[in-house]
Amino acid sequence: MLHSARAKHGMVTAPHHLAAQTGRDILKSGGSAIDAAIGVAATLAVVYPHMTGIGGDGFWLIRRPDGQVTAIDACGRAARAAEVELYRGRDAIPWHGGLAANTVAGTVSGWQAAHHIGGRQPIARLLDDAIHYAEDGVIATESLAGLAARHAGDLRHIPGFATLFLPDGAPIATGEVLRNTALANTLRRLAAAGLSDFYTGSLAADIARDLHTAGSPVDVNDLEAHTATVGTPLSVQLGCGRFYNTRPPTQGAASLLILALAERWGVRGADTTEDLHKWVEATKRAFLYRDATIADPAIMMSDPQDLLQDPSALDTMAAAFDPDRATPWPRPSHGGDTTWFGVVDAQGWAVSAIQSLYFEFGSGVTLPNTGIVWQNRGASFDLSNHGLRRLAPGRKPFHTLNPALAELRDGSIMTYGTMGGEGQPQTQAAIVARAVIAGMSLQHAITAPRWLLGRTWGEATTTLKLEDRFPGDIVDALRTMGHDVEILPAFADAMGHAGAIRRYGDGTLEGACDPRSDGTVAAW
Repeated sequence: MLHSARAKHGMVTAPHHLAAQTGRDILKSGGSAIDAAIGVAATLAVVYPHMTGIGGDGFWLIRRPDGQVTAIDACGRAARAAEVELYRGRDAIPWHGGLAANTVAGTVSGWQAAHHIGGRQPIARLLDDAIHYAEDGVIATESLAGLAARHAGDLRHIPGFATLFLPDGAPIATGEVLRNTALANTLRRLAAAGLSDFYTGSLAADIARDLHTAGSPVDVNDLEAHTATVGTPLSVQLGCGRFYNTRPPTQGAASLLILALAERWGVRGADTTEDLHKWVEATKRAFLYRDATIADPAIMMSDPQDLLQDPSALDTMAAAFDPDRATPWPRPSHGGDTTWFGVVDAQGWAVSAIQSLYFEFGSGVTLPNTGIVWQNRGASFDLSNHGLRRLAPGRKPFHTLNPALAELRDGSIMTYGTMGGEGQPQTQAAIVARAVIAGMSLQHAITAPRWLLGRTWGEATTTLKLEDRFPGDIVDALRTMGHDVEILPAFADAMGHAGAIRRYGDGTLEGACDPRSDGTVAAW
């Protein structure tokens, strides 16, 4: 992909082409950007089940035509029974199985909150494609098949996983048809009874029974107590515009800090040794702040917005920069797999949304009566007797998820984001560096080689990873500065699946999708 897509009436970008087409069709039938985004989210839950689903969490940024930006936090809390004592004898919460499925799934509540803000079409219409693909089947992508094969050994014995993803005992292969009729029926029930049925209706009771059988501490009372929250996002004003992201428990503050610090160091783009060094050093400082402060906002001691709107505090954070030497690394890293998608319509509504199961296939627990794959986001909790992210009933887990949106100095707005754990803030920075600061087209900005400090999708090391399309002299210079550089192949999946849409002042839409993904831009 070398050229941006352009259109006038509406645009969708998503990491699976069928989901992008769902959103485009909803826009063409008179739906809003929010309607289209719900349709995209539902279709992704079916066609990309290794990355996302209605058993996970989600976060949204919504910009109205009048310029008001709203954030939705659809993060599920730890179950009431999710006490540290439940994990007696363990050093950490397991990644897979019922004990990993210890938080409520918030994704569907996010759809409901978004629909209340600006939905025009009935939920039943928005779930049509997802129901069809779940029942009729979808062709398995290389991404789905490869990850099913990679994790088959670990997940084979997790309740429900093998029935769906290991047909006849072998991992589903690229090109085979994946059907999830139980999920199709679940989506039909949501279409008929309303999205709240996931938490308070007969569907909630069925979900709770399956979770109990799988060994999860989440029960029907936990589901009933859940609600998404709607509020004001984080933001920072920079020379090139105002940038928005989501509040804790997400790492949205880190994404904005990277931009603010790099601006103070005079970045001009991302394709020189000097600028790459600046972006990486900004990432280190932002991650140190994140890991020292970000958790469930109910227990945090400070509000990151106070830092983001305090120029002197940002100047102080930027002051220790060494233009010639890398700060020693690594620090603890955070993984996770996700789908980001964006929609902009002709009226000026813009959506940046992200939803996830955390690890590939989440906890692996696949509920037999509903077809839902449940997340393992609660595996990120700490079991120690102290610490910012200690497990406690009703507590929100830390999230790498963070959708981004910007109002730029030229009058355009941009919705952008990516999947990829710790790579999310860095790929967001790459998009801003290239498309906004250096003036590249969106597609060029996303197709260009990327960098990644730390761990992300499919990667265990915390090195500075560069795709092999970077010139050798840049690689050598970064190593001389002290960066622990690891070279990855061109268009490596580890770099995430990014996307972006920009709406200019005259209404023209420009969009891009990552060639590393199975996605596309769909527009009209």
